[in-house]
Amino acid sequence: MADENGPDGTGKTGPGKQHAADIRDDDLERRRRELEASLATRRPERLEGKDDAKAGSAAGYGQALKLSSEFIAGVVVGAGLGWIIDRQAGTSPWGLIVFLLLGFGAGVLNVLRSAGAVAEFGQGEKPRRDRDDGNGRS
Repeated sequence: MADENGPDGTGKTGPGKQHAADIRDDDLERRRRELEASLATRRPERLEGKDDAKAGSAAGYGQALKLSSEFIAGVVVGAGLGWIIDRQAGTSPWGLIVFLLLGFGAGVLNVLRSAGAVAEFGQGEKPRRDRDDGNGRS
């Protein structure tokens, strides 16, 4: 039963007696310095000066503006073509709906092409039948 010294009679709270390793502050400091030196050798060189950092963020903003404008342009052109077709053919709202979806798809494709995630048309790999499969047959 617990007495005034604590739950297990040791005068301490918690899980009881544990044999924890004695790690001293100087040992921790030494290990921290070694880790810092190791990370410094693996870390790429940082841009020096505030002008270089601002130029990097400006390039990021430029890329973001380019990608977003290409996406918006695809959607707007699709909606515009759909609206014109609806006015001329009297098929309201189906032309707008269909071309809005096509514009959305074209905008996504343009963004992927600009980001380099999708190859340009005609720039992909050769068809499978033209490649050498490694066993001497074409």
